[in-house]
Formats: sequence, structure tokens, C-alpha cells
Amino acid sequence: MYHCAIQNLIPRRRRRLLLSTAQPDIAESLHSAASADLAPLRVAYESAALAAILGDSDVLAVFGFGARAPAAHADPRYLRVNLEPSGDAAPFEVWRVRGHVRTQRDGDIAWALDGDYAFGAIEVDEAVHGDIEGAAEFAYRRLVDALGASDTPHVLRIWNYLDAINAGEGDAERYRRFCVGRAAGLAAHGFVDAYPAATGIGVRDGHRVLQIYWLAARTAGTALENPRQVSAWRYPRQYGIKAPTFARAMRAPTQSAQVYISGTAAIVGHASHHHDDLEAQIDETLANIDSVLAAAQIAPAGRLDGGAVLKVYVRRAEDLEPARKLLREKLPASAQPLLLRGDICRSELLIEIDGVQSS
Repeated sequence: MYHCAIQNLIPRRRRRLLLSTAQPDIAESLHSAASADLAPLRVAYESAALAAILGDSDVLAVFGFGARAPAAHADPRYLRVNLEPSGDAAPFEVWRVRGHVRTQRDGDIAWALDGDYAFGAIEVDEAVHGDIEGAAEFAYRRLVDALGASDTPHVLRIWNYLDAINAGEGDAERYRRFCVGRAAGLAAHGFVDAYPAATGIGVRDGHRVLQIYWLAARTAGTALENPRQVSAWRYPRQYGIKAPTFARAMRAPTQSAQVYISGTAAIVGHASHHHDDLEAQIDETLANIDSVLAAAQIAPAGRLDGGAVLKVYVRRAEDLEPARKLLREKLPASAQPLLLRGDICRSELLIEIDGVQSS
């Protein structure tokens, strides 16, 4: 429940942001999403030169991966994620929209907007805010403030990348401290128990800089949960002081079906399964994705087909090639997953998958 006393203090536009993912009737919400007027975001992996991609006015965002990708660009639409790809340099991940994109920088936030969608990104030096908890609280306060003042206040999807995600024991683990900071940054604005899709992955670059980027829209999506899993924000105390704050997926408010799948791993209920068994963890992860796509009312024949763009995060270097081979066997031939070396939020988990499913 939202706290009414807090809610009444929030400006109307910001209140719309905070309540945008709270859906009392999923079936009715999915019906409304199907009749929405937003064109689906076009997400693809592209191997063209960065300058050529950024030369297109319909490009909302471009992501490079690993040390071979350009480190930075003056264009706010470009962001490098310090996760190393499997094998050669990875293609760029490119988001395209139907409108003409304009860009701006608002202090520490980079923006790209077309009226329907907004891409935003912020990078926060942990040392400036004391630690990962302070950096996360600051980043999420900035995120919510900025979106609350925008014409695209409805958050559909968030990605969080931080160094050494599993360092520390018990409640001192960096991921758990990040969750505390994130919750504090959201709770300051009355954001409780209604969340967008999200991913949280550990990089290994040695730089204590929290990197967050997001996709927002002018129309609310529908947050979805997985019947096979406890909602992340309802995890019991054993997983930390503050539970993770994200939905398992988000059905976009688009003319044709589009689902943003959160970071998904081999968790059933709230417990990790298949310790040290890569293939079993892949199977469980794919079962969870299938379950959440069913909840989004995606027909079985359309799940993880050619309309799916996936990122696969693999913890151990020696698992990259086996994971590639196993996914080639288990996914439709049209699926093109991008494998990246990244640490998962629980140290016993070997693999995590997120992505976008479009019809």
C-alpha cells in the first residue's frame, strides 16, 4: 500500500510516476496496454560503426559492451557498459523509435526523448556519497525527481551495474547495501510495492561507479509477476535488510505486444536452485521466462522467438562457451542472445538472462 500522508505531499505529475505500475486488475490492464497508441520500441543488435548509428534521428539509445567498445561519446544517447562480451567485440545494442529524437544533459543525467519514450542514464561515484548505499540512494532520488518533472513519467525498465556486487558478508554484501540505498531513494518519494522491470548485475572493472540507465514512457505499462516465484519485493529477511525493488516483467503500453523481462535466474519461490549446475540453472531460468511471458499473455509459439532480444550474464569465464552451446540447443534458432561476463546478485547463481520480447 502507498502511504496516503506521503502521497498527498507529492506533486500530481510525480504521483503519476510513482503509481504508474500499480495495476489492480492484470487482465484489464493487459487489454488496455494492447489498445495503447505507442509504437513498440525497436531493439536490435547492430554491427555498424557507432557514428553511422548515431547519425540516424530515430535512435533513442546505443550501448557498447566491454573494453573494445568506445569509452564515451559526446552524444548523450551512447553509453558503454563495462561487461566483457564472449569472444570478439560485441555488436551495439540499439533502441529505435518512430519519432525524431532530441537530446539533452541535465547535470549528471543524460537524456534522449522523442515524446513517447525517454532514455536516461546516470553514473555516480560511490566515494562522493560514502559507499554503494549512499550512491544508490542519491541516484534513485535523482531518477525519480527527473522523471517526475518530465512528460514521460512512467518507468518501464531500469538497469543497474555496480562493481564487486557480491563483495562483503551477510548484510554488508554490496548488493544488499545497494538494495538498501535504492529503497531509501524510492521511499523518499512514497514509492512502495509497485516497481518497474529491472536488472542488477556486477561488473569487474575495479571502478566504484554505479551506472544506472532506464526507459520511460508517456503512458503506463503493466507490471507483471511470475507465478513460479515470490515477488522480489516480498523476499524474506534472510536476503537482506531491504528486499529488491523490481517487478519480474513489464508489459509495455504498445500497439503490439512488447514485454521487458527483468533479470531472471534459477530461483523458484525465493530460493536459488541447482547450485554449481550450469545446464540445470539455464533450464530453470528459461522456465521462469516462459512463465512470466505466459503471465503477459504471449502465446507459446511466440515466446523467445525472433522477436526476442536477450542479454545473458555468465559468472564464470569457463561457462561462456558451454552456455552458448546450451542456449543454441534450447532457444529457437531465430533468437540471438548476447553473452556477457557478469556477476549475479547471489553468489551461487551462475547465469542470469534479461531481454525484450516483441510480437
